[in-house]
Amino acid sequence: MAMRHALKAVLIDLSGTLHIEDTVVPGAQEALSRLRQAPVAVKFVTNTTKECKRTLLERLHRLDFSIQEKEIFTSLTAARGLVELRNMRPLLLLEDSALEDFAVHKARYYKRKDGLALGPGPFVTGLEYATDTQAIVVGKPEKTFFLEALRDLNCKPEEAIMIGDDVRDDVGGAQNTGLRGILVKTGKYRAGDEDKISPSPHVTCDSFPKAVDYIFEHLI
Repeated sequence: MAMRHALKAVLIDLSGTLHIEDTVVPGAQEALSRLRQAPVAVKFVTNTTKECKRTLLERLHRLDFSIQEKEIFTSLTAARGLVELRNMRPLLLLEDSALEDFAVHKARYYKRKDGLALGPGPFVTGLEYATDTQAIVVGKPEKTFFLEALRDLNCKPEEAIMIGDDVRDDVGGAQNTGLRGILVKTGKYRAGDEDKISPSPHVTCDSFPKAVDYIFEHLI
């Protein structure tokens, strides 16, 4: 019974979990509104690097998601924090729309309307090989990413849960940091993904609304 009162924060992936480009996962807006009624903090964590938080927020508002900019934590946010901490002056290889926030993660691929597309991962790995240098990666699935996302929520990893469609970057990364992970069968999910990480996901749900149902039934 104590476990039902331990949850303090829910981290939620965006692309593939709440929406796929400009298409909303059915029932996602209503499920998010319901989750906000629970006594837990909510934060949206994403490896999106092609646009700044403001542009991303505008897209989410067009899709009728009630989200504030301060609730979004991106790999660009994490990268900027690292650059400022180390007092660096980097050469930024970014699209213009991402410069406002200022490769920061190694995701293999992501889901678009027309299928799966390569993420930064293959290109980062190629640059590592060509330069014989190890990249510093700050996006999901790195532990530093999840710990930074939780830092201002006054929440320990074991008191949080991550919901996402990427079994390695979302769920595996979160669970390696001490969070629980819920894998959803939308976005980039493929049958059998549950077996690709160890330990396996805390639970696998058909969609974000089903994940919210699980949280209310078992964790709150």
